[in-house]
Amino acid sequence: MAKAIMLPTDSDTAEACSSRRPQDALLCDMELPYREILYPLGYPVEIITNDKVVLQAAKESFGHGRLSRASETLRIRVGVSNAGGSACPSEPTRREFNHLYSLVADINNQALLDLRSSINFTWVTSAAVNHRIYFRYNFLEKAVYLLLGASVVTDLHAACVSKSGKGILLIGDSGAGKSTLAYACARAGWTYTSDDTSYLINDSEVPRVIGHAHRARFRPSAKELFPELERFGPTPRLEGKPSIEVAISDLPVEKTATEANVDIIVYLNRNSSAEGRLIRLPNGTATQRASRELFSAGEIRAKHERILETLFDIPTYELQYCDLSGGILALDTLLRDK
Repeated sequence: MAKAIMLPTDSDTAEACSSRRPQDALLCDMELPYREILYPLGYPVEIITNDKVVLQAAKESFGHGRLSRASETLRIRVGVSNAGGSACPSEPTRREFNHLYSLVADINNQALLDLRSSINFTWVTSAAVNHRIYFRYNFLEKAVYLLLGASVVTDLHAACVSKSGKGILLIGDSGAGKSTLAYACARAGWTYTSDDTSYLINDSEVPRVIGHAHRARFRPSAKELFPELERFGPTPRLEGKPSIEVAISDLPVEKTATEANVDIIVYLNRNSSAEGRLIRLPNGTATQRASRELFSAGEIRAKHERILETLFDIPTYELQYCDLSGGILALDTLLRDK
């Protein structure tokens, strides 16, 4: 007896075809039902995603912030898929053309940002998100700070401390001691704003920066200078450098401020034979050096260069110093003379 063959109906065929639409591979219709507004650098940022773990990571990165700056809400969209295995992806490769920016770790973990319009989307795997520090540093925080940096702030590789209402930017090459000197000042009663990155507020009437006053980051060797760091283990950073990240609330620091005016700029030159000597530098030094160090291109770079002109007339010095006590003494003397 011949076996009956069931032929698909028109409705079955239509359903099968619709479930295999070519655009499905684009993940363009991914639903993002979870959202929360947080305040990195005091600006409103809404995280929109299909995975609650992304919101947990966002709270770890930005949950310390409070609304302090009125601006249009920045929206960060993160879609999570189950593609790939459980291994942590590699560090993303970064590319920029004018106002277009990409972060690409592999075919399943990448982000595309339009720095002009702030339109963005990040596609990552569950494995990437579950490696929480990797995801926060390489995708979530990178997207947020790149877009804020293209719209409302200009980032500087500088620490910031203040005393008697006067703010000092501490700038120097890697290893010059920005983080350790800023923290040493804070331990000595100064007000702490930032350890190695300060964000110049673009629309401020006077040069003013925002910092990550809630935490401090050190190289492991800082334990030799500050015994209170001994109980803290290393935390991997975005660039892969070993570091120790500590909440300021866990350290002997009494005064913090998320914002500070820039009244003085000091370039650090640490060497074994220096004794806390200050050398006045020509006006415009900070603008020229900061412009050379910009990690941006095209119209975004041109915008940052215009913002950096606000530093042109800020009194700028080079501090040649050997140890932290000599550095603090020189900065105290500088403020007394102003």
